[in-house]
Amino acid sequence: MTVDSQGTATAGPQDAPGRAAAQSQTPPPPSGPKEVLQPSRGRRSLPSGLLPYLLVAPALLSMAVLLLYPLIRNVILSFQKLDRKEFITRETVWTGFDNYTDLLSDSHFWDVALRSVVFTAVNVILIMAIGTGLGLLLNRLGKKMRLVLSLSLMFAWAMPIVASVTVFRWLFDEQFGVVNWLMRTLGFSGYDQHNWFETGFSSLVIILVLLVWGSVPFVALNMYAGLTTIGTELYEAAKMDGASGWRTFWAVVFPNLKSFFMITTFLEIIWIFKAFAQVYAMNAGGPDRGSETLPVYAYIEGVGQFHYGVAAAISILTIVMLIAIMSFYFRLILKQEEEL
Repeated sequence: MTVDSQGTATAGPQDAPGRAAAQSQTPPPPSGPKEVLQPSRGRRSLPSGLLPYLLVAPALLSMAVLLLYPLIRNVILSFQKLDRKEFITRETVWTGFDNYTDLLSDSHFWDVALRSVVFTAVNVILIMAIGTGLGLLLNRLGKKMRLVLSLSLMFAWAMPIVASVTVFRWLFDEQFGVVNWLMRTLGFSGYDQHNWFETGFSSLVIILVLLVWGSVPFVALNMYAGLTTIGTELYEAAKMDGASGWRTFWAVVFPNLKSFFMITTFLEIIWIFKAFAQVYAMNAGGPDRGSETLPVYAYIEGVGQFHYGVAAAISILTIVMLIAIMSFYFRLILKQEEEL
């Protein structure tokens, strides 16, 4: 211990052991049971099982308002006669299943239904085939060419529907169309002011090209994203075994991207089957209603002919047909989930 000039005593270095001994002699804290802090009674935590439902409740409520309620109203409307007279007088006339029986006994309905199914099948096959090929091409290109092709696909995908329809109508215009000019340049005769929208079949072919052009980018870009998840060692093993490109696709690519193909095909069937804007804006279902699909058929019967009850029945039958077509894919998806 030292004393400074003012008489204040301070501990020196030699006093450190004494302090350490004094600290070591302090009794340890009691080893009894510790007191558990109880949460404040003012705040109560939610049950753990209720929280997920509260989080998805806004989305479910929005779906109920935007989807479920219109669907229920549409079902009710399909059992009513709502023509121009009933629409003006606000009279409710119940007809039971008459709208459905009239449609199911109408040959025009079955022609449109068959046309819609075939049109959807051809579209989906072409979209998946071309999109898969472009996805494989993206995986093999260099960085610069991959960027150019990806941007081109994105521009085609991002183009608004009305703008794309306008471009295609100009391409196939009978007087100023690029296609007629190209056919004449190549030496083909009979393409002076040729009308590409003269028949329903030719109109559907042009609409098919438009839908394929607008849907391929989605498949191609997602296909490329899926290919990046496949390890290079699988390709190297297939190459060492002498597998061709076709064999490599079915033995390496397809098994690893099976979920991608199933989900993408599922989505494309839904999108093409319910396509309305492209079909109606291109030629309004003409000529002579020869290029109508089920959504356009329902719109023309409702808005064009003022048969809203019949149009509602057409839309309900369209949903039933789509569910029946997709039931096969539902079973495949559920089976795959069980295997996982």
